[in-house]
Amino acid sequence: MLSKDKLDRINTLAKKAKAEGLTTKEKQEQKTLREEYLKNVRKSFKNQFKSMTVVDPEGKDVTPQKVKDLKNREKNNH
Repeated sequence: MLSKDKLDRINTLAKKAKAEGLTTKEKQEQKTLREEYLKNVRKSFKNQFKSMTVVDPEGKDVTPQKVKDLKNREKNNH
């Protein structure tokens, strides 16, 4: 998870960009912060995805093979 300070800074830079524009240094900072934010979002989603199990109305596990493979890969790496 990204710190509150970094999220606040992302928002501050976004507002400034709309209002008056950013300096080259601020644009680079914004790009770096956004990349870090997206990396965290993707990691969080992937972790959530790995823990997913799909069960049909009859109670059968119908989790997609791709999810099962991801879980197995994760088990083998630890």
